[in-house]
Amino acid sequence: MPIKTRPYDAAKHFADDEAQIDLISDALATGHVGYIAAALGTIAKARGMTAVAGDTGLSRQSLHKALSADGNPTLDTVMKVLDALGLQLEAKVRVAEAA
Repeated sequence: MPIKTRPYDAAKHFADDEAQIDLISDALATGHVGYIAAALGTIAKARGMTAVAGDTGLSRQSLHKALSADGNPTLDTVMKVLDALGLQLEAKVRVAEAA
C-alpha cells in the first residue's frame, strides 16, 4: 500500500517578517541563484502571490516560474518583487573565509 503524501509548503513557516528576512538574507549570503529565487518565491507565496503579482504588474504564472528553484528571474523582476514585498537589497564587503 503506497504512502500518501502532500506537497510541502515552506511558505507556511515564513509567515512573519523576521523569518522572511532571515530566509532572504541567508539565500543572498550563499549567492546561489536558485536559492535566492526560491526564497523570494516562498516569501511572495507567504504574503499572497496574487497580491504580489498585482503589485509588480507581472502575472502569477510568470512569478511562479521565475521564483522557483529552477527559475532565473531578471534583475528587473527581482527588484519589482522586492519592492512589492517592501524589501531592499543591500551590499556589504564580503568577509574572506579562513583557510
